Amino acid sequence: MSDTSRMTTLHGKNIFFIGLLLAASGIVSPPVALAVGILFGFTVEHPFPAESSSLAKLLLQLSVIALGFGMNLKQVIHAGRSGFLYTAISITAAMAVGLLFGKVFRVAGKSSFLITAGTAICGGSAIAAIAPINNASEEEISVSMGTVFLLNSVALLIFPAIGHGLHLSQNQFGLWAALAIHDTSSVVGAAAKYGNQALAIGTTVKLARALWIVPVSLLTAAFMARHRSTSETTQGSVKIKIPWFILFFCLAAAVNTYLPQFVSAYGILSHLGRTGLTATLFLIGTSLSKRTLQQVGIRPFLQGVALWILVAGISLFVIDRGYISI
Repeated sequence: MSDTSRMTTLHGKNIFFIGLLLAASGIVSPPVALAVGILFGFTVEHPFPAESSSLAKLLLQLSVIALGFGMNLKQVIHAGRSGFLYTAISITAAMAVGLLFGKVFRVAGKSSFLITAGTAICGGSAIAAIAPINNASEEEISVSMGTVFLLNSVALLIFPAIGHGLHLSQNQFGLWAALAIHDTSSVVGAAAKYGNQALAIGTTVKLARALWIVPVSLLTAAFMARHRSTSETTQGSVKIKIPWFILFFCLAAAVNTYLPQFVSAYGILSHLGRTGLTATLFLIGTSLSKRTLQQVGIRPFLQGVALWILVAGISLFVIDRGYISI
């Protein structure tokens, strides 16, 4: 490695750590942290791409659990129960329309299915859970992740502005964010910017939505098992990633609800959750680069955009008109 390359790498490391510390300090808001991360990704060669991705996943789960200490379990159960029907209908409709769009835009079958599942359920988590089941290649996973991530970034920045422009209530915005934004991190980020009640509703409904990873993964496994020979794979050999952090989120909310004597500690933990989320969004932003845009390509991106606009538009319409509510 030349001296110039060493200096460039060292420079990138310094900028990365400074940005991460700034995001984790609580000084900047989640959208700003995401924007700084994206700026880094487009201008600097990422020094720790694999480590950053792993840390972002872990930090997101820990942050969501910590945010549970700031929520009331009774509200969580109410929001989850009320949002169950909306979630079931929207996921079923999104899966059907998404696969249709995949055929219209002539997107390869596995990429189309991953983009559809990511949009319908919970973004990158759904893609990561389903990709091993349908034997998606690294390229297909990258294309799907890139498409979903780009739209996540856009949603995080524009949803709060749209919500304020339409004068959505806290409950309305939280429900809309949960139904229309892909990843949990972006739902929490957008809802946190809108208000505490929006954060409670958005996080709860989104986490309930994430549970659909399990039945969709099982159905995918059953479908794949029927179309493969026994020598290639068996349904029993498929491993499904269950989002266990959702259970711990509910436990944290239960502790906050039924052990009020430690309320001061819960406030600290909830604050740490918000700070962790901000750092997570910075890490997510750093993974977006020119290479990501090149990998996505125009057809998968058009499929993802068309499906996302449809899901976001319809869900916003029915929420704004009061047809569904929590």
